[in-house]
Amino acid sequence: MPRGRKTSFTIRLTPAQRQKLLTWQRATVIPAGLARHGRIIILLADGMTITDIAATVGMSRQHVYKWVRRFVQHGLEGLRSQSRQDRRSEPSLP
Repeated sequence: MPRGRKTSFTIRLTPAQRQKLLTWQRATVIPAGLARHGRIIILLADGMTITDIAATVGMSRQHVYKWVRRFVQHGLEGLRSQSRQDRRSEPSLP
């Protein structure tokens, strides 16, 4: 029996998107985080709950929600992590 609450997110992947995400799962030259983000989306599209996805991929529920929201807003490009340098503010001059 599934546990956890149902999420308000409904993800329907196109065949091309599903194929791309599955390719990421098998790839050996992409960042592990990107493969994990893709796995989150595949599991959600297959009907798994957020709680179960978090346990499966080893992330908190909040991080799973973060990546699902990015996918909903930006598609596959939203699953790529922003580099830390882009998130830092400009150093202030003394």
